[in-house]
Amino acid sequence: MAATTAVPVRTGPATKGNGLLLLGVLGGMFLAMLDQTIVGTALPRITADFGGAGLYTWVVTAYLLTSTVTVPLYGRLSDAYGRKPLLLIGIVVFLLGSVLCGLAQNMGQLIAFRGVQGLGAGALLPLSLALVADLFPPDRSGRVQGAIGAVMAGSYIAGPFLGGFFTDHASWRWAFFVNIPIGAVLLLIIVSRLPRVPGTGGSRPDYAGIAVFTVAISALLLGLTEKGLDGHTWTSAPVIGPLVAAAVLLGVFVLVESRAEQPIIPLHLFRNPTYTIVNITSFFTASCLFAGAVFLPRFFQQAQGQTATSSGLHIYPLMLGMVTGSILTGMLISKTRRYKPWLLAAPFLIIAGALLCSGLAVDTPTWSLVAWMALIGLGIGPMLSGLTVAIQYSVPPSYIGTASANLTFFRQIGGSVALAIAGTAYTSVVGDQAAGHATMAQAHAAAAATVIPWLAVAGAVVALVALVFLPGRVVPALAAGRVAAAD
Repeated sequence: MAATTAVPVRTGPATKGNGLLLLGVLGGMFLAMLDQTIVGTALPRITADFGGAGLYTWVVTAYLLTSTVTVPLYGRLSDAYGRKPLLLIGIVVFLLGSVLCGLAQNMGQLIAFRGVQGLGAGALLPLSLALVADLFPPDRSGRVQGAIGAVMAGSYIAGPFLGGFFTDHASWRWAFFVNIPIGAVLLLIIVSRLPRVPGTGGSRPDYAGIAVFTVAISALLLGLTEKGLDGHTWTSAPVIGPLVAAAVLLGVFVLVESRAEQPIIPLHLFRNPTYTIVNITSFFTASCLFAGAVFLPRFFQQAQGQTATSSGLHIYPLMLGMVTGSILTGMLISKTRRYKPWLLAAPFLIIAGALLCSGLAVDTPTWSLVAWMALIGLGIGPMLSGLTVAIQYSVPPSYIGTASANLTFFRQIGGSVALAIAGTAYTSVVGDQAAGHATMAQAHAAAAATVIPWLAVAGAVVALVALVFLPGRVVPALAAGRVAAAD
Protein backbone atom coordinates (compact mmCIF):
# COMPACT_ATOMS: atom_id res chain seq x y z
CA MET A 1 0.00 0.00 0.00
CA ALA A 2 1.47 3.35 -0.99
CA ALA A 3 2.03 6.01 1.61
CA THR A 4 2.58 9.67 0.92
CA THR A 5 5.84 11.09 2.20
CA ALA A 6 6.90 14.70 2.00
CA VAL A 7 10.26 15.02 0.36
CA PRO A 8 12.71 17.79 1.13
CA VAL A 9 12.52 20.59 -1.38
CA ARG A 10 15.44 22.92 -0.86
CA THR A 11 16.70 25.89 -2.74
CA GLY A 12 20.02 26.33 -0.95
CA PRO A 13 21.55 29.66 0.00
CA ALA A 14 21.59 32.17 -2.79
CA THR A 15 24.74 33.81 -1.52
CA LYS A 16 28.23 33.96 -2.93
CA GLY A 17 30.90 31.78 -1.43
CA ASN A 18 29.03 28.50 -1.58
CA GLY A 19 32.25 26.76 -2.62
CA LEU A 20 33.97 27.90 0.57
CA LEU A 21 30.95 26.88 2.61
CA LEU A 22 30.94 23.44 0.99
CA LEU A 23 34.64 23.17 1.81
CA GLY A 24 33.90 23.95 5.45
CA VAL A 25 31.03 21.49 5.67
CA LEU A 26 32.88 18.65 3.97
CA GLY A 27 36.06 19.48 5.90
CA GLY A 28 34.41 18.30 9.10
CA MET A 29 33.62 14.98 7.46
CA PHE A 30 37.20 14.74 6.20
CA LEU A 31 38.58 15.28 9.71
CA ALA A 32 36.44 12.53 11.23
CA MET A 33 37.24 9.98 8.54
CA LEU A 34 40.92 10.91 8.36
CA ASP A 35 41.27 10.16 12.05
CA GLN A 36 39.86 6.66 11.54
CA THR A 37 42.67 5.81 9.12
CA ILE A 38 45.68 7.92 10.07
CA VAL A 39 46.06 6.44 13.56
CA GLY A 40 46.15 2.81 12.40
CA THR A 41 49.57 3.11 10.77
CA ALA A 42 50.95 4.92 13.83
CA LEU A 43 49.72 2.41 16.43
CA PRO A 44 52.65 -0.04 16.22
CA ARG A 45 55.09 2.80 17.01
CA ILE A 46 52.83 4.10 19.80
CA THR A 47 52.75 0.64 21.36
CA ALA A 48 56.52 0.39 21.09
CA ASP A 49 56.94 3.75 22.88
CA PHE A 50 54.37 3.18 25.62
CA GLY A 51 54.35 -0.61 25.96
CA GLY A 52 50.99 -2.17 26.79
CA ALA A 53 50.58 -4.28 23.67
CA GLY A 54 47.49 -5.84 25.26
CA LEU A 55 45.78 -2.43 25.14
CA TYR A 56 46.48 -1.96 21.40
CA THR A 57 42.90 -2.67 20.35
CA TRP A 58 41.42 -0.30 22.91
CA VAL A 59 43.02 2.74 21.30
CA VAL A 60 40.74 2.06 18.33
CA THR A 61 37.78 0.82 20.36
CA ALA A 62 37.59 3.90 22.61
CA TYR A 63 37.22 6.18 19.59
CA LEU A 64 34.84 3.84 17.79
CA LEU A 65 32.68 3.44 20.88
CA THR A 66 32.11 7.11 21.67
CA SER A 67 31.81 8.22 18.04
CA THR A 68 29.30 5.47 17.18
CA VAL A 69 27.13 6.03 20.23
CA THR A 70 26.93 9.79 19.71
CA VAL A 71 26.18 9.74 15.96
CA PRO A 72 22.38 9.27 16.28
CA LEU A 73 22.27 11.69 19.22
CA TYR A 74 23.88 14.53 17.27
CA GLY A 75 21.67 13.82 14.27
CA ARG A 76 18.40 13.94 16.20
CA LEU A 77 19.41 16.92 18.34
CA SER A 78 20.46 18.86 15.24
CA ASP A 79 16.99 18.35 13.75
CA ALA A 80 15.49 19.76 16.93
CA TYR A 81 17.92 22.56 17.83
CA GLY A 82 19.78 23.45 14.62
CA ARG A 83 22.97 22.11 13.00
CA LYS A 84 25.44 24.99 13.49
CA PRO A 85 25.77 24.96 17.30
CA LEU A 86 26.05 21.17 17.43
CA LEU A 87 28.64 21.07 14.64
CA LEU A 88 30.72 23.72 16.41
CA ILE A 89 30.52 21.76 19.67
CA GLY A 90 31.58 18.60 17.86
CA ILE A 91 34.61 20.22 16.20
CA VAL A 92 35.79 21.88 19.43
CA VAL A 93 35.51 18.64 21.41
CA PHE A 94 37.26 16.73 18.62
CA LEU A 95 40.15 19.22 18.53
CA LEU A 96 40.45 19.12 22.32
CA GLY A 97 40.70 15.34 22.16
CA SER A 98 43.31 15.61 19.39
CA VAL A 99 45.53 17.90 21.47
CA LEU A 100 45.22 15.63 24.50
CA CYS A 101 46.04 12.52 22.42
CA GLY A 102 49.13 14.21 21.03
CA LEU A 103 50.27 15.03 24.57
CA ALA A 104 49.47 11.60 26.07
CA GLN A 105 52.23 10.04 28.19
CA ASN A 106 50.95 6.46 28.49
CA MET A 107 48.44 4.05 26.96
CA GLY A 108 45.82 4.71 29.62
CA GLN A 109 45.81 8.43 28.88
CA LEU A 110 45.77 7.85 25.13
CA ILE A 111 42.77 5.51 25.37
CA ALA A 112 40.85 8.01 27.52
CA PHE A 113 41.68 10.92 25.22
CA ARG A 114 40.67 8.91 22.15
CA GLY A 115 37.29 8.57 23.81
CA VAL A 116 37.11 12.36 24.06
CA GLN A 117 37.99 12.64 20.38
CA GLY A 118 35.18 10.27 19.51
CA LEU A 119 32.66 12.33 21.48
CA GLY A 120 33.32 15.18 19.06
CA ALA A 121 33.74 13.04 15.94
CA GLY A 122 30.19 11.72 16.30
CA ALA A 123 28.94 15.12 15.12
CA LEU A 124 31.19 15.64 12.13
CA LEU A 125 30.07 13.05 9.58
CA PRO A 126 26.26 13.02 10.04
CA LEU A 127 25.93 16.78 10.40
CA SER A 128 28.07 17.34 7.30
CA LEU A 129 25.74 15.08 5.32
CA ALA A 130 22.68 16.84 6.71
CA LEU A 131 24.07 20.31 6.03
CA VAL A 132 24.73 19.45 2.40
CA ALA A 133 21.06 18.49 2.07
CA ASP A 134 20.03 21.71 3.81
CA LEU A 135 22.25 24.17 1.97
CA PHE A 136 22.58 23.10 -1.64
CA PRO A 137 19.80 23.13 -4.24
CA PRO A 138 18.29 19.88 -5.56
CA ASP A 139 19.67 20.32 -9.08
CA ARG A 140 23.19 20.14 -7.61
CA SER A 141 22.44 17.39 -5.11
CA GLY A 142 23.81 14.47 -7.09
CA ARG A 143 27.04 16.28 -7.94
CA VAL A 144 27.50 17.43 -4.34
CA GLN A 145 26.90 13.91 -3.09
CA GLY A 146 29.59 12.79 -5.51
CA ALA A 147 31.90 15.29 -3.84
CA ILE A 148 30.98 13.78 -0.48
CA GLY A 149 31.98 10.35 -1.70
CA ALA A 150 35.23 11.79 -3.01
CA VAL A 151 35.97 13.30 0.42
CA MET A 152 35.27 9.95 2.08
CA ALA A 153 37.58 8.12 -0.28
CA GLY A 154 40.16 10.92 -0.08
CA SER A 155 40.38 10.48 3.67
CA TYR A 156 41.16 6.81 3.14
CA ILE A 157 43.85 7.81 0.65
CA ALA A 158 45.47 10.44 2.84
CA GLY A 159 45.12 8.71 6.21
CA PRO A 160 47.38 5.66 5.82
CA PHE A 161 50.01 7.66 3.94
CA LEU A 162 50.13 10.55 6.43
CA GLY A 163 50.10 8.18 9.39
CA GLY A 164 53.04 6.25 7.97
CA PHE A 165 54.87 9.41 6.92
CA PHE A 166 54.60 11.10 10.31
CA THR A 167 55.58 7.88 12.08
CA ASP A 168 58.57 7.22 9.84
CA HIS A 169 59.88 10.79 9.48
CA ALA A 170 58.63 12.90 12.41
CA SER A 171 56.61 11.67 15.40
CA TRP A 172 53.44 9.65 15.75
CA ARG A 173 52.08 12.57 17.80
CA TRP A 174 51.60 14.49 14.54
CA ALA A 175 48.93 11.96 13.57
CA PHE A 176 46.86 13.85 16.16
CA PHE A 177 48.34 17.36 15.96
CA VAL A 178 47.65 17.54 12.21
CA ASN A 179 43.96 17.95 13.07
CA ILE A 180 44.56 21.28 14.81
CA PRO A 181 45.34 23.60 11.85
CA ILE A 182 42.70 21.92 9.69
CA GLY A 183 40.10 22.20 12.42
CA ALA A 184 40.96 25.85 13.14
CA VAL A 185 40.34 26.78 9.50
CA LEU A 186 37.06 24.87 9.51
CA LEU A 187 35.89 26.65 12.66
CA LEU A 188 36.61 30.02 11.04
CA ILE A 189 34.65 29.12 7.88
CA ILE A 190 31.69 27.69 9.79
CA VAL A 191 31.45 30.61 12.23
CA SER A 192 31.64 33.21 9.44
CA ARG A 193 29.80 31.49 6.57
CA LEU A 194 27.35 28.91 7.90
CA PRO A 195 23.90 30.46 8.45
CA ARG A 196 22.19 29.73 11.76
CA VAL A 197 18.96 27.93 10.97
CA PRO A 198 16.80 27.03 13.98
CA GLY A 199 15.61 23.47 14.34
CA THR A 200 12.08 22.21 14.72
CA GLY A 201 12.20 22.51 18.52
CA GLY A 202 10.20 20.08 20.60
CA SER A 203 10.03 18.63 24.06
CA ARG A 204 12.95 17.78 26.31
CA PRO A 205 15.47 15.27 24.96
CA ASP A 206 14.74 11.56 25.28
CA TYR A 207 17.03 10.98 28.27
CA ALA A 208 15.84 7.42 28.92
CA GLY A 209 16.38 6.46 25.28
CA ILE A 210 19.84 8.08 25.27
CA ALA A 211 20.87 6.18 28.41
CA VAL A 212 19.65 2.76 27.25
CA PHE A 213 21.01 3.24 23.73
CA THR A 214 24.44 4.26 25.04
CA VAL A 215 24.77 1.20 27.28
CA ALA A 216 23.41 -1.16 24.60
CA ILE A 217 25.76 -0.04 21.84
CA SER A 218 28.69 0.11 24.26
CA ALA A 219 28.04 -3.50 25.24
CA LEU A 220 27.76 -4.54 21.58
CA LEU A 221 31.06 -2.91 20.59
CA LEU A 222 32.85 -4.21 23.69
CA GLY A 223 31.75 -7.76 22.89
CA LEU A 224 32.85 -7.45 19.27
CA THR A 225 36.19 -5.97 20.33
CA GLU A 226 36.82 -8.84 22.76
CA LYS A 227 36.02 -11.28 19.95
CA GLY A 228 38.85 -9.76 17.94
CA LEU A 229 41.40 -10.54 20.66
CA ASP A 230 43.48 -13.71 20.51
CA GLY A 231 42.09 -16.66 22.41
CA HIS A 232 38.48 -15.48 22.63
CA THR A 233 35.70 -17.48 20.97
CA TRP A 234 32.08 -16.46 20.47
CA THR A 235 31.16 -18.39 23.62
CA SER A 236 33.86 -16.82 25.81
CA ALA A 237 32.37 -14.90 28.73
CA PRO A 238 33.97 -11.55 27.72
CA VAL A 239 32.32 -11.93 24.31
CA ILE A 240 28.96 -13.59 24.86
CA GLY A 241 28.18 -11.62 28.04
CA PRO A 242 28.26 -8.15 26.47
CA LEU A 243 26.54 -9.39 23.28
CA VAL A 244 23.63 -10.91 25.20
CA ALA A 245 23.36 -7.76 27.32
CA ALA A 246 23.32 -5.67 24.14
CA ALA A 247 20.53 -7.77 22.62
CA VAL A 248 18.39 -7.42 25.75
CA LEU A 249 19.03 -3.70 26.06
CA LEU A 250 18.25 -3.07 22.39
CA GLY A 251 14.87 -4.72 22.99
CA VAL A 252 14.33 -2.38 25.93
CA PHE A 253 15.43 0.53 23.76
CA VAL A 254 12.75 -0.25 21.16
CA LEU A 255 10.10 -0.22 23.92
CA VAL A 256 11.40 3.09 25.29
CA GLU A 257 11.48 4.71 21.84
CA SER A 258 7.97 3.56 21.01
CA ARG A 259 6.70 5.60 23.98
CA ALA A 260 9.03 8.61 23.78
CA GLU A 261 7.62 11.98 22.74
CA GLN A 262 10.81 12.89 20.87
CA PRO A 263 12.79 9.66 20.30
CA ILE A 264 16.44 9.81 19.28
CA ILE A 265 15.78 7.11 16.66
CA PRO A 266 12.19 7.58 15.45
CA LEU A 267 10.94 4.06 14.78
CA HIS A 268 8.17 5.20 12.43
CA LEU A 269 10.79 6.07 9.81
CA PHE A 270 11.44 2.35 9.33
CA ARG A 271 7.94 2.00 7.90
CA ASN A 272 9.33 3.73 4.83
CA PRO A 273 10.77 0.95 2.62
CA THR A 274 13.43 3.19 1.07
CA TYR A 275 14.70 4.28 4.49
CA THR A 276 14.84 0.72 5.80
CA ILE A 277 16.44 -0.82 2.70
CA VAL A 278 19.11 1.89 2.49
CA ASN A 279 20.11 1.34 6.12
CA ILE A 280 20.29 -2.43 5.58
CA THR A 281 22.44 -1.85 2.50
CA SER A 282 24.70 0.53 4.43
CA PHE A 283 25.19 -2.10 7.16
CA PHE A 284 26.24 -4.85 4.77
CA THR A 285 28.29 -2.83 2.32
CA ALA A 286 30.47 -1.79 5.26
CA SER A 287 31.98 -5.28 5.03
CA CYS A 288 33.00 -4.52 1.43
CA LEU A 289 34.62 -1.25 2.45
CA PHE A 290 36.46 -2.76 5.40
CA ALA A 291 37.56 -5.81 3.40
CA GLY A 292 39.59 -3.52 1.19
CA ALA A 293 40.54 -0.69 3.54
CA VAL A 294 41.68 -2.96 6.41
CA PHE A 295 42.90 -6.24 4.93
CA LEU A 296 44.62 -5.02 1.76
CA PRO A 297 47.10 -2.82 3.70
CA ARG A 298 47.68 -5.82 5.96
CA PHE A 299 48.44 -7.93 2.88
CA PHE A 300 50.92 -5.37 1.57
CA GLN A 301 52.73 -5.10 4.90
CA GLN A 302 52.69 -8.69 6.16
CA ALA A 303 52.70 -10.70 2.94
CA GLN A 304 54.79 -8.42 0.73
CA GLY A 305 56.91 -6.81 3.46
CA GLN A 306 56.13 -3.20 2.59
CA THR A 307 56.44 -0.30 5.03
CA ALA A 308 53.42 1.49 6.47
CA THR A 309 53.97 4.43 4.13
CA SER A 310 54.36 2.18 1.10
CA SER A 311 51.24 0.16 1.90
CA GLY A 312 49.27 3.41 2.09
CA LEU A 313 50.45 4.30 -1.40
CA HIS A 314 49.78 0.84 -2.85
CA ILE A 315 46.12 0.97 -1.83
CA TYR A 316 45.54 4.08 -3.97
CA PRO A 317 43.85 2.18 -6.84
CA LEU A 318 41.10 1.11 -4.43
CA MET A 319 40.62 4.63 -3.13
CA LEU A 320 40.79 6.28 -6.56
CA GLY A 321 38.19 3.78 -7.74
CA MET A 322 35.97 4.86 -4.84
CA VAL A 323 36.41 8.52 -5.75
CA THR A 324 35.61 7.85 -9.42
CA GLY A 325 32.62 5.65 -8.63
CA SER A 326 31.20 8.17 -6.18
CA ILE A 327 31.57 11.21 -8.43
CA LEU A 328 30.26 9.33 -11.47
CA THR A 329 27.23 8.12 -9.53
CA GLY A 330 26.50 11.64 -8.31
CA MET A 331 26.59 12.93 -11.90
CA LEU A 332 24.35 10.11 -13.14
CA ILE A 333 21.83 10.73 -10.38
CA SER A 334 21.69 14.43 -11.27
CA LYS A 335 21.22 13.62 -14.95
CA THR A 336 18.68 10.78 -14.68
CA ARG A 337 17.05 11.77 -11.37
CA ARG A 338 17.22 8.11 -10.35
CA TYR A 339 19.52 6.33 -7.95
CA LYS A 340 18.35 2.70 -8.04
CA PRO A 341 19.97 1.62 -11.36
CA TRP A 342 23.39 2.87 -10.28
CA LEU A 343 23.13 1.33 -6.84
CA LEU A 344 22.10 -2.00 -8.36
CA ALA A 345 25.13 -2.04 -10.67
CA ALA A 346 27.63 -1.42 -7.89
CA PRO A 347 27.55 -4.84 -6.12
CA PHE A 348 28.47 -6.62 -9.38
CA LEU A 349 31.70 -4.61 -9.59
CA ILE A 350 32.50 -5.38 -5.95
CA ILE A 351 31.85 -9.08 -6.46
CA ALA A 352 34.03 -9.23 -9.58
CA GLY A 353 36.97 -7.46 -7.94
CA ALA A 354 36.67 -9.42 -4.68
CA LEU A 355 36.55 -12.81 -6.42
CA LEU A 356 39.68 -11.92 -8.36
CA CYS A 357 41.38 -11.24 -5.01
CA SER A 358 41.09 -14.94 -4.25
CA GLY A 359 44.24 -15.16 -6.38
CA LEU A 360 46.28 -13.02 -3.99
CA ALA A 361 49.78 -14.39 -3.45
CA VAL A 362 53.13 -13.06 -2.32
CA ASP A 363 54.20 -12.58 -5.95
CA THR A 364 50.91 -11.32 -7.44
CA PRO A 365 51.78 -8.85 -10.25
CA THR A 366 51.23 -5.20 -9.43
CA TRP A 367 49.01 -4.53 -12.44
CA SER A 368 46.70 -7.38 -11.47
CA LEU A 369 46.35 -5.89 -7.99
CA VAL A 370 45.66 -2.46 -9.47
CA ALA A 371 42.81 -3.82 -11.63
CA TRP A 372 41.28 -5.87 -8.82
CA MET A 373 41.35 -2.97 -6.35
CA ALA A 374 39.96 -0.51 -8.91
CA LEU A 375 36.96 -2.79 -9.52
CA ILE A 376 36.19 -3.02 -5.82
CA GLY A 377 36.57 0.74 -5.43
CA LEU A 378 34.28 1.49 -8.38
CA GLY A 379 31.63 -0.64 -6.69
CA ILE A 380 32.01 0.89 -3.25
CA GLY A 381 31.93 4.49 -4.53
CA PRO A 382 28.22 4.51 -5.44
CA MET A 383 27.42 3.27 -1.94
CA LEU A 384 28.99 6.42 -0.51
CA SER A 385 27.07 8.94 -2.62
CA GLY A 386 24.00 7.10 -3.89
CA LEU A 387 22.82 5.81 -0.51
CA THR A 388 23.05 9.30 0.96
CA VAL A 389 20.85 10.75 -1.78
CA ALA A 390 18.36 7.90 -1.41
CA ILE A 391 17.93 8.20 2.34
CA GLN A 392 17.78 12.00 2.49
CA TYR A 393 15.06 12.15 -0.14
CA SER A 394 13.03 9.43 1.58
CA VAL A 395 12.26 11.48 4.72
CA PRO A 396 10.65 14.84 5.51
CA PRO A 397 13.04 17.79 5.92
CA SER A 398 12.67 17.72 9.71
CA TYR A 399 14.33 14.28 9.81
CA ILE A 400 17.29 14.80 7.47
CA GLY A 401 19.78 14.98 10.34
CA THR A 402 18.38 11.81 11.86
CA ALA A 403 18.41 9.96 8.53
CA SER A 404 21.99 11.02 7.75
CA ALA A 405 23.14 9.99 11.21
CA ASN A 406 21.49 6.59 11.03
CA LEU A 407 23.10 5.89 7.66
CA THR A 408 26.49 6.55 9.28
CA PHE A 409 25.56 4.58 12.39
CA PHE A 410 24.56 1.43 10.51
CA ARG A 411 27.72 1.62 8.39
CA GLN A 412 29.92 1.82 11.50
CA ILE A 413 28.12 -1.02 13.28
CA GLY A 414 28.23 -3.15 10.12
CA GLY A 415 31.96 -2.54 9.86
CA SER A 416 32.50 -3.54 13.50
CA VAL A 417 30.60 -6.80 13.05
CA ALA A 418 32.46 -7.56 9.82
CA LEU A 419 35.85 -6.95 11.41
CA ALA A 420 35.06 -9.15 14.41
CA ILE A 421 34.12 -12.06 12.16
CA ALA A 422 36.81 -11.53 9.53
CA GLY A 423 39.58 -10.93 12.07
CA THR A 424 38.94 -14.36 13.58
CA ALA A 425 38.94 -16.00 10.16
CA TYR A 426 42.17 -14.24 9.18
CA THR A 427 43.97 -15.40 12.32
CA SER A 428 42.69 -18.95 11.83
CA VAL A 429 43.95 -19.16 8.24
CA VAL A 430 47.36 -17.77 9.20
CA GLY A 431 47.65 -20.39 11.96
CA ASP A 432 46.61 -23.25 9.69
CA GLN A 433 48.99 -22.18 6.93
CA ALA A 434 51.90 -21.76 9.34
CA ALA A 435 51.23 -25.21 10.79
CA GLY A 436 51.40 -26.55 7.25
CA HIS A 437 54.95 -25.23 6.95
CA ALA A 438 54.14 -22.17 4.84
CA THR A 439 56.26 -19.10 5.47
CA MET A 440 54.58 -16.28 7.43
CA ALA A 441 54.44 -14.17 4.26
CA GLN A 442 52.67 -17.01 2.43
CA ALA A 443 50.35 -17.54 5.40
CA HIS A 444 49.27 -13.88 5.40
CA ALA A 445 48.78 -13.93 1.64
CA ALA A 446 46.56 -17.01 1.95
CA ALA A 447 44.57 -15.35 4.74
CA ALA A 448 44.01 -12.22 2.63
CA ALA A 449 43.03 -14.36 -0.38
CA THR A 450 40.42 -16.06 1.83
CA VAL A 451 39.01 -13.22 3.94
CA ILE A 452 38.79 -10.41 1.37
CA PRO A 453 36.70 -12.36 -1.18
CA TRP A 454 34.18 -13.92 1.18
CA LEU A 455 33.77 -10.81 3.32
CA ALA A 456 33.25 -8.47 0.36
CA VAL A 457 31.16 -10.91 -1.69
CA ALA A 458 28.88 -11.77 1.24
CA GLY A 459 28.23 -8.09 1.95
CA ALA A 460 27.70 -7.26 -1.73
CA VAL A 461 25.27 -10.15 -2.30
CA VAL A 462 23.08 -9.22 0.68
CA ALA A 463 23.16 -5.57 -0.41
CA LEU A 464 22.17 -6.56 -3.95
CA VAL A 465 19.19 -8.57 -2.72
CA ALA A 466 18.06 -5.65 -0.56
CA LEU A 467 18.46 -3.13 -3.39
CA VAL A 468 16.26 -5.21 -5.69
CA PHE A 469 13.37 -4.21 -3.43
CA LEU A 470 14.32 -0.53 -3.33
CA PRO A 471 11.53 1.64 -4.81
CA GLY A 472 12.77 2.75 -8.24
CA ARG A 473 11.08 6.10 -8.53
CA VAL A 474 12.36 9.42 -9.81
CA VAL A 475 13.82 11.63 -7.05
CA PRO A 476 10.95 14.11 -6.79
CA ALA A 477 12.90 17.20 -5.68
CA LEU A 478 15.39 16.75 -8.51
CA ALA A 479 12.46 16.52 -10.89
CA ALA A 480 10.87 19.70 -9.50
CA GLY A 481 8.19 17.70 -7.72
CA ARG A 482 7.16 18.14 -4.12
CA VAL A 483 5.61 14.86 -3.06
CA ALA A 484 6.61 11.27 -3.71
CA ALA A 485 4.75 8.05 -3.29
CA ALA A 486 6.77 5.64 -1.19
CA ASP A 487 6.05 2.21 -2.60
